[in-house]
Amino acid sequence: MALENDTQAPDFELVSQYGERIQLSRYRGEKSVALVFFPLAFSGICSGELCELRDNLALFADNSVELIGISVDSRHTLRAWGDREGYGFTLLADFWPHGAVAKEYGVFLEEKGFANRATFLIDPNGIIRASFITAPGQARSLEAYRAALEELQPA
Repeated sequence: MALENDTQAPDFELVSQYGERIQLSRYRGEKSVALVFFPLAFSGICSGELCELRDNLALFADNSVELIGISVDSRHTLRAWGDREGYGFTLLADFWPHGAVAKEYGVFLEEKGFANRATFLIDPNGIIRASFITAPGQARSLEAYRAALEELQPA
């Protein structure tokens, strides 16, 4: 079961497509984070989704949100894919232990061996403020991101 809103986001450290070790807690007190779990690099729906995010990076930057994609692919695969598609955001390899972070967030599909399409919006205090998951084979909409970003704004 996926983590619920208004709960503490588990901290983790994963390697980026460039080999840099990234810890979620590095953003604490600084900015919000959008964690975008996706099944596999180079697949059609994932490419379409992340290209749409790439084309709308201002939506995240304007809201002081760090966009981070996470999959079970190796960092080398993520580098090749990210370079090919011109992604201007971090991609993290949840490669080994296989899917450990996706499991912590409750979005790993054991029978498939990869994460579901799930997004968590985490505020600067490390609290999950919004999240959404689509059914397997269904892309997330940009409107779902817009709605989730609104949940990060103070009331």
